[in-house]
Amino acid sequence: VQLVYKLPDGTLRERLLGRSDEAAIALATKARPWSFDGDPEAFQLAVEAKRIDLAFLFDPMMAVHASNVDPLPHQITAVYESMLPRQPLRFVLADDPGAGKTIMAGLYIRELLMRADATRILIVAPGSLVEQWRDELFEKFGLEFRIYSKELEQASPSGNPFEDFPQLIVRLDQLSRAEELHDKLCASPWDLVVFDEAHKLSAHFFGKELKRTKRFTLAERLGAHTRHLLLMTATPHNGKEADFQLFLSLLDSDRFYGRFRDGVHKVETSDLMRRMVKEELVKFDGTPLFPERKAYTVNYTLSDLEAELYEKVTEYVKYQMGKADELDGKRRGSVGFALTSLQRRLASSPEAIFQSLKRRHARLEKRLQEEKLASRSAHGRGIAETYDFVPEDDDELSADEQEQLEETLVDQATTARTITELEGEVLNLQSLEQRARKVVESGKDRKWEELSHILQNDPQMRDAAGLQRKLIVFTEHKDTLNYLHARIADVLGDQAAIVNIHGGTPRDERRNVQELFRADKTVRVLIATDAAGEGVNLQNANLMVNYDLPWNPNRLEQRFGRIHRIGQREVCHLWNLVAKQTREGDVYAKLLDKLAVESGALQGRVFDILGEVFEEKSLKDLLIEAIRYGDRPEVRARLYHQVDSALDTEHLKSILERNALAQETMGAERLFAVKEEMEKAEARRLQPFFIRSFFLKAFTDLGGLIKPREAGRFEISYVPTSIRDRDRQLTGRNPREVRPVVQRYERVCFTKEAVRPDLPGIATASLIHPGHPLMLAVTDLILEKNANLLRQGAVFVDPADEGETPHLLFLLTHEVKSGDGVVLSKRLQFVRVEPDGSASFAGWAPHLDLLPLDKGDRARIEPVLAADWIRADLERRALTLAATRLVPEHFKEVAKRRIAHVDKTLAAVHERLT
Repeated sequence: VQLVYKLPDGTLRERLLGRSDEAAIALATKARPWSFDGDPEAFQLAVEAKRIDLAFLFDPMMAVHASNVDPLPHQITAVYESMLPRQPLRFVLADDPGAGKTIMAGLYIRELLMRADATRILIVAPGSLVEQWRDELFEKFGLEFRIYSKELEQASPSGNPFEDFPQLIVRLDQLSRAEELHDKLCASPWDLVVFDEAHKLSAHFFGKELKRTKRFTLAERLGAHTRHLLLMTATPHNGKEADFQLFLSLLDSDRFYGRFRDGVHKVETSDLMRRMVKEELVKFDGTPLFPERKAYTVNYTLSDLEAELYEKVTEYVKYQMGKADELDGKRRGSVGFALTSLQRRLASSPEAIFQSLKRRHARLEKRLQEEKLASRSAHGRGIAETYDFVPEDDDELSADEQEQLEETLVDQATTARTITELEGEVLNLQSLEQRARKVVESGKDRKWEELSHILQNDPQMRDAAGLQRKLIVFTEHKDTLNYLHARIADVLGDQAAIVNIHGGTPRDERRNVQELFRADKTVRVLIATDAAGEGVNLQNANLMVNYDLPWNPNRLEQRFGRIHRIGQREVCHLWNLVAKQTREGDVYAKLLDKLAVESGALQGRVFDILGEVFEEKSLKDLLIEAIRYGDRPEVRARLYHQVDSALDTEHLKSILERNALAQETMGAERLFAVKEEMEKAEARRLQPFFIRSFFLKAFTDLGGLIKPREAGRFEISYVPTSIRDRDRQLTGRNPREVRPVVQRYERVCFTKEAVRPDLPGIATASLIHPGHPLMLAVTDLILEKNANLLRQGAVFVDPADEGETPHLLFLLTHEVKSGDGVVLSKRLQFVRVEPDGSASFAGWAPHLDLLPLDKGDRARIEPVLAADWIRADLERRALTLAATRLVPEHFKEVAKRRIAHVDKTLAAVHERLT
């Protein structure tokens, strides 16, 4: 006879039985499958270890409770409704600037790590933000990410830091331009890649040709080598639908493959993108999260000397732009970039244009002498030979790089192709330099006079005590920054009251300046270029002046977002300075006037979409056209019409409607639902009391030494070698964390409130939670030590049950997988089985209410343990309930979500192919 049988661990075995085996075969007696003689306290410790090991199954918001943050409603919905349910995640997080997208990403990362759903995580951010990412992930989530550097590469054991260090932060441009690193980067797949400021990942169609930036190419390659891909940007749409759909192709190349075609204007993006605007964001009590923001346009007219200089320099720029049109592509781009930069410096300040003309004159005069000495009579060396990296648009460069490139090209890019042409340009520059010097020496600066008036006379500038409030002044040029520093210092009478940030400010000094502005009450004014507009949090100030207006409208919102962000309690005020009666100033004034009108009509939401309104022609192109042809009445009228059309109420509404495809709202009903989910999670989660109770017992049981210190805080003076060794083993098998368990901890705690000490000089505590490396090692050892008890079973008493009918509790897990075996969702549940065989769901943690049976009462329950019903196949009854009720409910929830996603994708692909 061929006998097939199953071992307790589920392994199938078989054996051939013959006549010789008959003597050893007897009829099996129906024995009790569990002895129920396990030590109740050790059993309970093992159950708690199992529960903590799988804590995220009980606590759907484990990361919230294990992190040093108090998330807001929109952050909860982003992580737990929009992101975590998507397996795999391919998503754009596009909430407004200042909404706390880094917090959302941190919560998502923490959840993935605690669920063991991710180990290898790469964060790609602009260079100015990598330290901020590292600091916030550590301070708020206890995560230690390394920043990629040459030093890290040299310290890499294998020579490939992207394989040796599973959790890294890299600088976007450092990586996108170092193509030799791309093979190393993609040598092993990533679990999650996050791109911050993802609007920089741009690609464009020029005719039929698709041009990808290096950043876009990097994102394409990484997207193909990661399971989860998260793109974070407050400005996903630049106004051009073709560019937007190319951007979305990074998430789903099948759906957005090929060139955007006319007629396919709107795309359904709710499954790929979520966007919440500031006006929709609320606190848990329903009050607005952000205070009101007010913008004022300050128009001024140039003095006669300034107006004369403006006309002469503009004529020079206009003439040179005409000549640049005749140059080859790269050189034309370099010269065009230099000339527009020169015009912007003209609008910035007399000091900026004087210094720029002075440097340009000196540099081209030197170049002229070099050409004459070399006897080159026909062709000079084109600027493109040396400076061939010219951006296609403003987003191609960081603010730092923009400043550096301007410094280089403004001084030397020229249209001159012969010595004669260069001589003519040098003479022209000499004359312009002299005119600019006269303006500077006259001391007449109408723009500064307006700022000085605001500083000294506007009531918003002073607090109730009459002290100067903190103010941020944005300029685009370092020369203007230095000029303003001196003049504002004269007004305030204190040089130390002013700090600066520009593209050349080293990162360490930049952080120090930000901290001074935040923490030092004597520091009143921060003067900054757009280098401070990327990722800097300055909500301790509520006043801002745009001394220079950016030609990229997205940067207006980025600047305002430095102060108008989470934590801001005051109304935010912004002053925009505009020179009327200048060609580009008139266009910008028209824009700001129209913006003020429409902002009132649309409850301020126009700020959120300013970067999207110029669809046919960018604001930069309109301003350049104004410079070149704005003296013609018909051109000026056409430009005004284009601005009016871009900011037309119906056009703005159509953009808001388009964005509403991915936009979420936080109405009263939605807010109530989020609060209800939070309350449910709080009820189901492992409360700090239970985590603390388990840890103190288990850690002591394993030989650790822990003593209470300040309220709610403990000192660990000794971590046994067994725990530290187990941590190393766990890290090797499944590296959830990069922090090793150490021999001692100065302070640990179990609640977020106890992390920060009440008294100075006392260490910040490590928050012990189910995902902490120390807790992981302790739970693993307890499970190993007491695993056999879970099969034996134990007897408990329910003090709340006044009856005498016994019952069994089963603990089981079940999961839903995709066709390729990826776990989409897991649950852990208790099932109660009665003596009559009926089974029911027992709740999320019924064992917590049970007490160990006294040893003296063991004899009293022996008859119960000997009863026939307890010998029945009760485990099958529990599994049957799970299979017929619990699992189908779980499966239905997951399937509904997945099928909707697949149907939407198929429909979108079909639409593009037909």
